[in-house]
Amino acid sequence: MLLFRPTGLRELQLVLQRDLSAWPPRLPDQPIFYPVTNATYAEQIAREWNTKSELRAGYVTEFAVDDAYASQFDRKVVGARTHEELWVPAEQLEEFNRHIAAPIRVSSAYFGEGFVGLVPTAGGMRGKNAREQLVVLADQFSYSYQDFHGEVTHNRDAVFLHLPYWRQVSVAEGELPVSKDVVLEAVEKAWTSAYPELPLPGYRDTLTSSHAGAV
Repeated sequence: MLLFRPTGLRELQLVLQRDLSAWPPRLPDQPIFYPVTNATYAEQIAREWNTKSELRAGYVTEFAVDDAYASQFDRKVVGARTHEELWVPAEQLEEFNRHIAAPIRVSSAYFGEGFVGLVPTAGGMRGKNAREQLVVLADQFSYSYQDFHGEVTHNRDAVFLHLPYWRQVSVAEGELPVSKDVVLEAVEKAWTSAYPELPLPGYRDTLTSSHAGAV
């Protein structure tokens, strides 16, 4: 069964820290883990709800669970016909995780007004927001690929979470020492060489605010 889950920045970071193989435990006030059964519903939640949350980011993930196992869980329609969820009790989530055909993939991402992203505490990107981090990476790439590669791996969480955002942001001519496309291609190559088993977010990314303006 192919399932989808709209998620915010913090939860996706926890999934990445589990090598895109499992969902983190639910909080005490979250008795149900509920992925959804279609991409349209997941995209709606990510776009209309997650982008208005504190961190202003919504990601759509997709993953497969074997049909025989998934069939034991209730399907709940919570609105229109497309608003169908699979309800997994929190206490069964770790067993559910063991039936996921990893990796969990990010298929699309949305960002709202005021998006800052994950601010690293070390490296060249330390203290920088997502927009500023792109400039740091471009500067590093222009003078030292070794430093650039080290930054990508040292701050891998920020790179993974922000790559969809960087793809969407328009860059004014001359704002970066090299073109944005060249920098992002280099990011993807550095990531793939370091983490070949961890696929980067896909390309179906959409900004929902004026953040598509120039860096």
